[in-house]
Amino acid sequence: MKKPVKALTAIVASAALLLAGCGGKEASNQSKDEAKKVVTVGISQFAEHPSLDAATKGFKKALEDQGYKEGDNIKFDEQNAQADMNNTQTIANNFVGDKVDLIFANATPGAVAALNATKDIPIVFTSVTDPIGAGLVKAFDKPGDNITGTTDNHPDATKKTISFITDEIGAKKIGVIYNSGEQNSEVQVKAVKEIAEPKGAKIVEASVSTSAEVKQAAESLVGRVDAIYIPTDNTVVSALESVISVANSKKIPLFVGELDSMKKGAVAASGFEYYDIGYQSGLMAADILKGNKKPSEINVELPKSLKLVINKKAAEAQGVKVKDEWKDLGEFYEGE
Repeated sequence: MKKPVKALTAIVASAALLLAGCGGKEASNQSKDEAKKVVTVGISQFAEHPSLDAATKGFKKALEDQGYKEGDNIKFDEQNAQADMNNTQTIANNFVGDKVDLIFANATPGAVAALNATKDIPIVFTSVTDPIGAGLVKAFDKPGDNITGTTDNHPDATKKTISFITDEIGAKKIGVIYNSGEQNSEVQVKAVKEIAEPKGAKIVEASVSTSAEVKQAAESLVGRVDAIYIPTDNTVVSALESVISVANSKKIPLFVGELDSMKKGAVAASGFEYYDIGYQSGLMAADILKGNKKPSEINVELPKSLKLVINKKAAEAQGVKVKDEWKDLGEFYEGE
């Protein structure tokens, strides 16, 4: 009778060990799943318009290509300031309070607000015209302890566009509409003057504070200028349709500082795709999130490509005769 008891005891013990083993393995898998890190990235976009929207898309795509899948191992908290400076600081403060892992600041106001809010959370910016002048970094090769990113101010972009306006269009008076409260716009207006004035062209300024004032500013230039130039000003670009309307009805050639706005109805622009600089910033963010580099170890980058593009339909609508030889200066945009 003892042998059967011993055999039964051995079977029970073996089964217990087997179950324990299975339970241990299951617990181990659960532990791994629970330990799977999900990073949170706060996205602060200053306004809704095609260029900034494209930059955000490029940023998220770069992270996806680097293994960060939304809903799996990364969460985005997307906030839009609706072109209100006060909102940018509120958004940044909320990100800090929520202890996000990284802040993506799309445009200068959001980047400045983020840096004001934290010196610890990594910040990656894009669509910033003058990172040094805005106080974000000391130099392109000396970013801050917790901040780096990409600039949308290619040194040759403004020069090519303004030269086209003066040399090919023959404009002697160029109206510039901008928000004087945007530091990046002040920098660009200064650059426009430095390029245009030696060519004998006068710059006529029309400043605005909100997007609601943009149409009135455009109308104020009628009869006073030969062409209008819009820098990469978030406030004005967010209301670009109103400027295009005035330019078309009054036959005033309109030029802009980036390609997305050119496609909407400007004669020409020298620029790059904002999606691309957003993508560049996304690669930086991936390096930071993976622990490969600190922001201080990543240089601020310029756009990697630049081209002059002429919108034939917009030129016709605004009374500009397109010349065949312009294809030697850039490329023609036929519409999408």
